[in-house]
Amino acid sequence: MKIAFLEIKDWERDYLKNRLPGHDFFFSGETLEPGLQAALAGCEALSPFIYSQVSAEVIRALPALRLVATRSTGFEHIDLGACRERGIVVSTVPSYGENTVAEHTFALMLALSRKIHQSYTRVMRSDYSLEGLTGFDLKDKTLGVVGAGKIGLHVIKIGRGFGMRVLAYDPYPNSFLAELLNFSYAGIDQLLAESDVVSLHMPYSPQLHHFMDRAKFSRMKPGSLFINTARGRLVDTEALLEALQGGKLAGAGLDVVEGEELIQEEQQLLYQQQSVEKLQAVIRTHVLFRHDNVIFTPHNAFNSREALERILDTTAENIVNFAAGRPSNVVK
Repeated sequence: MKIAFLEIKDWERDYLKNRLPGHDFFFSGETLEPGLQAALAGCEALSPFIYSQVSAEVIRALPALRLVATRSTGFEHIDLGACRERGIVVSTVPSYGENTVAEHTFALMLALSRKIHQSYTRVMRSDYSLEGLTGFDLKDKTLGVVGAGKIGLHVIKIGRGFGMRVLAYDPYPNSFLAELLNFSYAGIDQLLAESDVVSLHMPYSPQLHHFMDRAKFSRMKPGSLFINTARGRLVDTEALLEALQGGKLAGAGLDVVEGEELIQEEQQLLYQQQSVEKLQAVIRTHVLFRHDNVIFTPHNAFNSREALERILDTTAENIVNFAAGRPSNVVK
């Protein structure tokens, strides 16, 4: 089977070849752009990462395609309707980095609560004063976890290890886990009003677009922190900016932002008449980054060596199982 892997790193090539002997490979470190489609024409399996848009147009250009094995949990970058029309199977990596993302969540949280970023930039200016660098303890503070799935539960466990009181909002509460891990479920309004730190761990869907809007930010506890390692489009960027500029929030730790895929494309957008809304998203993002109480990491929460190997292992297993006639981790 001819398999095309996109957005791939050099070390991943040998790793995948060892896991998938006997196949014909095409590797590219680039995203799926129109100029790349000709090289993919004969591929039967396509394995993109999140920045490659597998659109209906792309699918029409790949007549031999039978499997899209995305190396991610999310699949909003894939046109599922076009895949269903062609009978193309779409598989995902449902679990690979729960502890990895949870640890990154607390890295952002600690960087804000102890003003590590401001301290570092001050020292780089040879300024060793402590004025304005007083942080706060996480112990005895309230952590609000919005989405108590696999990652959210790891965040809860770490929060309890820090001695935090934990509230969780989730549409499917589990009383056994709440008792076992010593946290409480709460409605979203209560969680926002009582939490010193709110951490977002929800999947994205059109129904949840801008879940964190002006109304929800207005309900947050004054001086609280907001953390997002989930999906950028869950948050209304303008509403977040207003909450920061108005002093409602003391800071934000973001691994994802709305329109993050556009940042690398911003020079091209300047020459496209139809790109006004996209340019506005880029500008809002740059304004957000200028706040010294905002810490942004470039969708890096998943990026540990162990998690990357788990992603490749599951992707290889999905391809092997598909070739054997028993597809796994299929998007229904």
